[in-house]
Amino acid sequence: MAGLRDFDDRVAVVTGASSGLGRGLARAIAARGAKVALVARRAERLEELAAEIRGAGGTALVVACDVGSPPEIERAAATVLDEYGRLDVLVNAAGYARHGLFKDQDPADAERMMRVNYFGVANWVRAALGPMRERGEGWIVNVSSFAGRLGQPDEATYAATKFAVTGLSESLAMELEPLGIHVLCVYPVLVRTEMFDEATLARMPERTKNSFIEVEEFCDTVLAALERGAYEVTVPRRFGLVYLIRLLFPGMMRRQTAAIRLPILPDLRS
Repeated sequence: MAGLRDFDDRVAVVTGASSGLGRGLARAIAARGAKVALVARRAERLEELAAEIRGAGGTALVVACDVGSPPEIERAAATVLDEYGRLDVLVNAAGYARHGLFKDQDPADAERMMRVNYFGVANWVRAALGPMRERGEGWIVNVSSFAGRLGQPDEATYAATKFAVTGLSESLAMELEPLGIHVLCVYPVLVRTEMFDEATLARMPERTKNSFIEVEEFCDTVLAALERGAYEVTVPRRFGLVYLIRLLFPGMMRRQTAAIRLPILPDLRS
């Protein structure tokens, strides 16, 4: 399956477009010539982004949708097809994290996180498959996480949801390629977004705070990976070496991660 090198007149759905990685990717894809459907719950934020895109000469459609609700996803997909008549690119960037120890997490919030982070991705893929199969081509970008490859203390449920996205993406990449549909899974490490608020940063090692990259660099790396037909990309790419270290020295990696992350958690033994 060839990479996506030409966005002109393509129709791209971007979930989570109201903030963070989704907003950045929607802006970058629109700048490359695609018509973008902006999907998120916060319609007012989507309207602001749509006005920005249109002001720069692009085309944008606002589609308010809670990706944790299958009926809302069905309605949103139908709205996109009614407006544009096709769907070429799906970017699943919607999701949220709640840093905290598993023993302290509200079970209802854990279920909500799985509905949004995993089932939101799976259900949007289902909604996009029909129009993509009709055209015999399509591109799907699923935003997992570094935590979707390497489990971390203080984010057990979040890691579980992202491991699910990773497994789904790896399987779909093989299933859908014969149908002309390419799947790219993205593993962000530390990108400066609203997700990393002061409370979250306070639970992170001090030395990691100098490793953040900006959203624009993230987007450039992801779209370059999509252009060359990659199946996965870690951003920043240098962190990909950590997977090899874990594979070769799993015990050492586990001890090192625990030694770095656990001492800064004030509620570990409470």
